[in-house]
Amino acid sequence: MTAQPPISRSKTFAMSRVIDAVGKGYHLYCYGTVSADKAVQLAHKLHERHAIGATPAQRLTRKKHCKANCLLVMYWPLDALEVEWLMLFAAGQLDSLEDLRDVTDKRLELLGYQLVRHPVRGAASWTWRRPKGEMAEHYTLLDASLAKRHHDAVGHHLTRIANQPSFHGVREQS
Repeated sequence: MTAQPPISRSKTFAMSRVIDAVGKGYHLYCYGTVSADKAVQLAHKLHERHAIGATPAQRLTRKKHCKANCLLVMYWPLDALEVEWLMLFAAGQLDSLEDLRDVTDKRLELLGYQLVRHPVRGAASWTWRRPKGEMAEHYTLLDASLAKRHHDAVGHHLTRIANQPSFHGVREQS
């Protein structure tokens, strides 16, 4: 079987896929970038090693045998020279050990955003937000533009902020 991971052409789709997976127990991850001409080869290699293209029935069988299931998220915009990828692993035995991190121990940063837990009606859900350093830069730019009375620059900057992926954490910051 050939691995056919969903290729995300938009940041929002890639980030949504990560939130869905983390909510289903995929807490371990590794990530990187690869040139666009090698991305398909990478997907095939990861399928051979970690069965990223497994069907739902195959995933249940792997889970029953205490093997870790794996998902691949690829952000590959049209005409991009590099592809960003993220592999998420569920708990279980891995075929080969990787340098994995846990989402709950260290914040996952992907495409310039941080994955964080957000309390909703007594329960916690996952969302994305901008890192604190980036928010400080936004405030500094807005303050400088307002101080110099560059209202066009302020409008342009606020429009750019508004055109971010619309996850709860990002909307709250905007």
